[in-house]
Amino acid sequence: MPELMTDTLAAGYADLVAGTGSDATDDQLIAALINEADWTEQGAQVVLDLARRYGTSILRNALALASAMQIEDGEAGL
Repeated sequence: MPELMTDTLAAGYADLVAGTGSDATDDQLIAALINEADWTEQGAQVVLDLARRYGTSILRNALALASAMQIEDGEAGL
């Protein structure tokens, strides 16, 4: 994935998180993902769970591997 695209995504999610406040609940973050980032409820729950469970060290490697394998949408179909 081109660096510019990941930078744009990171900035967009930073704005989304800032807009929910530092003490936002998971439900509030999921609602923001649905309303502001066009996720489905299931997709928002999964992406939040992945972020909480694995963090950036694992997910950036998964992103790089998926990009190298040219996998845009995985088997989960989110």
